[in-house]
Amino acid sequence: MSLYVFALLIGVIAGLRAMTAPAAVSWAAALGWLSLDGTPLAFLSFKYSPWVFTALAVVELVSDQLPRTPSRKVPVQFGARILMGGLCGAAIGASQGQLVGGLIAGAVGAVIGTLGGYEARSRLVRAIGGRDFPIALLEDAVAIGGACLIVTSLA
Repeated sequence: MSLYVFALLIGVIAGLRAMTAPAAVSWAAALGWLSLDGTPLAFLSFKYSPWVFTALAVVELVSDQLPRTPSRKVPVQFGARILMGGLCGAAIGASQGQLVGGLIAGAVGAVIGTLGGYEARSRLVRAIGGRDFPIALLEDAVAIGGACLIVTSLA
């Protein structure tokens, strides 16, 4: 599959869960599945980077369940998702000398994931009678599983 498709897809994951995507990409880089040596994104493969991103992803997964968590569509949340999608897409692109193309694909994917994820979650919550928690857990599973599938495909 094209690196741009993978960059777009990891961006979609960032749109669902902003920190899950960089955690997965950082693990892929640290495990040698994604070569970032000599690129501006080499820090993703540093010894402690996957652990830091994983901790941030866990915090995000927990905080998403809290009732006061703002919508993913507010500017700060939306911007963070686009930034993380672009970062992760850029890492996938950089591994094959296409940093800018990957960045663009990842950012576009993040917009798709943010808006599409919001709409899907809203509709599913309404369909089951307004209970958000099970749908939030389903979205978590999709984000984690999708991220794992994407990065293992890069190996």
